[in-house]
Amino acid sequence: MNETKQSHVMATYNRTALRFERGEGAWLITDDGDRYLDFGSGVAVNVLGHAHPKLVATLKAQAEKLWHVSNLYTIPEQEALADALCAHSFAERVFFCNSGAEAAEGMIKVMRKYHAVNGRPEKVTLISFAGAFHGRTLAALAAAGNQAYLEGFGPPPAGFVQCPAFDIGQLEALIDDTTAGILIEPVQGEGGVRDTGTGFLRDLRTLCDKHDILLGFDEVQCGIGRTGKLFAHEWAEVIPDVMAIAKGIGGGFPLGAFLTSEKLGAAMQAGTHGSTYGGNPLATAVGAAVLETVGQPAFLEHVQDVSSFFRQQLAQVIDENNDIFTELRGLGLLIGLKCTPLNSDVVAALRHHHLLSVGAGENTLRLLPPLNVTREEVAVAIAALQAACVDLRAAKDKA
Repeated sequence: MNETKQSHVMATYNRTALRFERGEGAWLITDDGDRYLDFGSGVAVNVLGHAHPKLVATLKAQAEKLWHVSNLYTIPEQEALADALCAHSFAERVFFCNSGAEAAEGMIKVMRKYHAVNGRPEKVTLISFAGAFHGRTLAALAAAGNQAYLEGFGPPPAGFVQCPAFDIGQLEALIDDTTAGILIEPVQGEGGVRDTGTGFLRDLRTLCDKHDILLGFDEVQCGIGRTGKLFAHEWAEVIPDVMAIAKGIGGGFPLGAFLTSEKLGAAMQAGTHGSTYGGNPLATAVGAAVLETVGQPAFLEHVQDVSSFFRQQLAQVIDENNDIFTELRGLGLLIGLKCTPLNSDVVAALRHHHLLSVGAGENTLRLLPPLNVTREEVAVAIAALQAACVDLRAAKDKA
């Protein structure tokens, strides 16, 4: 490993000393040549792994033509991706941005704007749920209500309320004349890999229709094939009014979007929202290649098959190591393991065995492999989990 030196990068992350030089599919290779199985995928971003030939070819071809022109002009690549997203979803309008936080922020704005242009400007309050994560902008943080993330940044933006549980009775009690809509991740990622359940999502749609408020899904982490459907809410056969996406849609290239029905999209006229980089030719060309691949029925069937295999193996790991892991969570390849040791210790133990993972809330371990991961690679991950459990148990006994 190269010697560390003073970094001028702002110290907002707890980084390890690992430095990766290149990637091949589900694998990352350090500058010293060590190989690590990447079951973090850049926190659910690299849905097709590293250096996927189709994405590399698409990026190279577009880079030789046009990178950026701004949204003052029609961008054919952007139009094509918007068409494809609408063809694959409930949506009729798309706004492109660069990140999940921007997509969530745009979702918040369009939900409020819709009511304003329809003569109800008082309807600004959005209800979210305990454990939610919608990004790091101030409005997105206020929507999630995580006080640890809000501390030190002054008064948070007003107009956000959190429901303490996935409970329709508690939720309905929070609705008043100022309520604009409800925000929810169909599967919470940062909050502990918690699946809200298909029945609850259906009840949400009924509740929103009853009170004439809007339903917004944050699928930044759980969308783009991660659960075995292109979008997680498809398992519930529920149609939202607006949805935020990012992470997987760019396959590693920064890209986000919020998708709306026609009635919401019509509320956003020229000048109401914007992004300098959002939807530029490079990003949307890559996004189209991702969607063309992940959106194929055979690809999604593979995700369902390998996730079923992985979960069966993980259930056995839990049975054999119930002093380390107590619960299997999530949906598809958005996988959570509730830990007894500190999840940071579990992440470190797995890293020692060259398996990369990610922590989450409620002391949960996240496993987020590329969606084209193989059963053979899953077997490697299972072996690393078993070995890490041995190490964690030995460390506990020694202490």
